[in-house]
Amino acid sequence: MLAANTMAIFAGMIPLALVKLTLPFGAVRRGADRLLNGLVEGWIAMNGAWMALVQRIRWEVTGLEGLRRKGWYLVSSNHQSWVDILVLQKVFHRRVPFLKFFLKRQLLFVPVMGLAWWALDFPFMRRRSGSRSADLATARRACEKFRQIPTSVMNFLEGTRFSRAKHEAQQSPYRYLLKPKVGGLATALSAMGERFDALLDVTIVYPEGVPSFWDLLSGRVKRVVVRVRELEIPKDLLNGDYEGDPAFRARMQAFVQALWSEKDRGIGEILLRSQPAEA
Repeated sequence: MLAANTMAIFAGMIPLALVKLTLPFGAVRRGADRLLNGLVEGWIAMNGAWMALVQRIRWEVTGLEGLRRKGWYLVSSNHQSWVDILVLQKVFHRRVPFLKFFLKRQLLFVPVMGLAWWALDFPFMRRRSGSRSADLATARRACEKFRQIPTSVMNFLEGTRFSRAKHEAQQSPYRYLLKPKVGGLATALSAMGERFDALLDVTIVYPEGVPSFWDLLSGRVKRVVVRVRELEIPKDLLNGDYEGDPAFRARMQAFVQALWSEKDRGIGEILLRSQPAEA
């Protein structure tokens, strides 16, 4: 069902993507964008349908009240599994704008998928070693179209999926999290920080153990806990120079470290409450 859903949606997206590529006019692009967003929302809805068919997941989700489909959000979450992406899409479906991820520019050349990501206006980043200003300029150009269209920009601060081996190698000060990479968040805020309505701080917990993608397809995921906090972005974190301004860098690091410490405590509390009571 997942494969059929994906193939059908992408088959519908390719002609629209080619229209956007060959006819780069405002009216044409806006019409194509509406149809593309409708297709991808249908893809997310169908994914939710097959997940409900193959398993009865107990969803415990809080913090969605007051979110707006026509808002601008910067979304940050812990990251443990590829399942996280489907969880985020299901939880935020039709509650906030479709989540957009910053992608490496090399992914633009992945067959079919690269064209689909481009058509959906995912921002592609060309990393330049030692040139933070060039990276920031690239991010600002990628985000320019988001100023006119309500958008949710997704950022996994850990930069990779959590594992005990990575946790030990990093000597992370957090019990359930890897060290956050502050630069990505700083780039997003510098590129379009004043346009964001809020930061959505998301915590995903799998009390019965972190599932693999195959576990999800096999119906082995029984319970998912998602906590969403809508936070105001401090004004002094907007439009700063993370590399060139030590005071701004210190403020950004302090903000993220406080966010991560609170998240780490929250995960611990959820897992503690989930343990079976002793006889």
